[in-house]
Amino acid sequence: MQKSILILGACGQIGTELTYALREKHGNEVVIASDIREGNEDLMNSGPFELLDATNYNALEEVVAYYEISEVYLMAAMLSATAEKFPMRAWNLNMNSLFNVLNLAKEKKIDKIFWPSSIAVFGPNTPADHTAQNTIMEPSTVYGISKQSGERWCNYYHQKFGVDVRSVRYPGLISHKTMPGGGTTDYAVEIYHKALSEGAYTCFLKKDTRLPMMFMDDAIRATLLLMRSKPENIKIRSSYNLAAMSFTPEEIAQSIKAWIPDFKISYKPDFRQEIADSWPSSIDDSQAQTDWGWQSKFDLEKTTKEMLSNLKE
Repeated sequence: MQKSILILGACGQIGTELTYALREKHGNEVVIASDIREGNEDLMNSGPFELLDATNYNALEEVVAYYEISEVYLMAAMLSATAEKFPMRAWNLNMNSLFNVLNLAKEKKIDKIFWPSSIAVFGPNTPADHTAQNTIMEPSTVYGISKQSGERWCNYYHQKFGVDVRSVRYPGLISHKTMPGGGTTDYAVEIYHKALSEGAYTCFLKKDTRLPMMFMDDAIRATLLLMRSKPENIKIRSSYNLAAMSFTPEEIAQSIKAWIPDFKISYKPDFRQEIADSWPSSIDDSQAQTDWGWQSKFDLEKTTKEMLSNLKE
């Protein structure tokens, strides 16, 4: 009998699409979606769903035992912009959920974990261009601090207890299927919606703020590729750099104007500008390419075409 897969935080931006991808690959009934709230109708109708708080160890343990879970994808987290408003809530959610899953694996109750890190682990003293896999990491946000701490704990549990935990540092993610959930790169999704609905967008970052970004299809593909790679190919048990493209708000606006010539963008930077200024402008992901064959497929032009054509439908 095939063991089951559990997704924690299945109703979020990444979790929703990851749920669909895993159900398509493994079958609907063996992929258990869970979150502290119900998701959209399509998600709820596509397979089993459990209302579950990832910080509640006993409840999590019960679900793992009931469904005979072998793999857990821990997507539950409070993201950068929201976490700055609720620091302790963010820390408790981001860290306690991770400890719960790591401890289940330590106790041999699950076999494999995916846990996402982020470019937020880097900070203002990190070299910003082609940021290396191993470099200065002095995060200046609650989210970044929790992710850097999580990376160290993942590596520790692997070294000390043999836990098979795997991770990538996601850049900003762009999707037409789900709305983002309170991150600093959310503008790169909002801008497409506003371009179609209003023909204009007011960006909360400066026009020349260059950040690493990725189309969601690439992010899901990278996640699945990492998880099906042989354990001996996973050389890094903290988290892998992951990259696809880097652009500024001005550049994404220009790519939209190729499709919507009258589109207008204005700029009104807010508190998220300081967060963005502390992050890299581009990422070196050569280690992921070497170890498990990662290669991105979407650049800005291809992403804009996909976003606008799908959002129009």
